Amino acid sequence: MIRRLHVGARLSEAAVANGTVYLAGQVADVNPDGDIEAQTREVLGHIDRLLAECGSSKAHLLSVQIYLADIQDISAMNAVWDSWVVAGQTPPRATVQAALADPRWKIEVVVVARQAHA
Repeated sequence: MIRRLHVGARLSEAAVANGTVYLAGQVADVNPDGDIEAQTREVLGHIDRLLAECGSSKAHLLSVQIYLADIQDISAMNAVWDSWVVAGQTPPRATVQAALADPRWKIEVVVVARQAHA
């Protein structure tokens, strides 16, 4: 069985199947004009909220894909990431530069995690 959360016409924000949580790409939709640090904090907050709704947390991350509009932002993004991620539980991760759908977005993050009880 697949459980979908925050289902829209084009996408769901999350899906859970067989104890695995899949999140849609998370972006800074509240403060899209913020700098990379502000956008990263917002995106990670979205991830925390969605994972909690799905019975998971950042301690259960399986993989993360980070898309940056400008790869020069990686150091500033990593500073926020490093203070957020659980020490000793860092997931496999890829970080690439990409053209994002909204030119104001500086970061988009896609996460796969396990449910805490799985």
